[in-house]
Amino acid sequence: MITKPDRNVLRKKRHYRIRKKLFGNAHRPRLSVYRSTKHIYAQIIDDMQGMTLVHASTLDKELRDQLNEIGTGNKEAAALVGELLARRAKAKGIEKIVFDRGGYKYHGRVQALAEAARAGGLDF
Repeated sequence: MITKPDRNVLRKKRHYRIRKKLFGNAHRPRLSVYRSTKHIYAQIIDDMQGMTLVHASTLDKELRDQLNEIGTGNKEAAALVGELLARRAKAKGIEKIVFDRGGYKYHGRVQALAEAARAGGLDF
């Protein structure tokens, strides 16, 4: 009997392939995205120091009131996370980043987060 390959294992393989080419440093940190069925998480990472500089997700208290109305697992919520991440990054002086889509297609929630971060002033 042939079994279907695990989707998350395939995504991780794609992510490793992407990460071989992407590297965030102090001048251009990496914006990493993780997407679950209910939530979306994003963080800006300096790979040279191995530190997370800024993070945002649908679990943040700042977004809780807005997300109660629209839900957390949709494109509108991802866009709100992208805007919040861009605001926090600008406050820390981060303007240029490298986008790491995490092995996901650049489509749907990942695309909405990226476009909202761009609209918020981050340069990919």
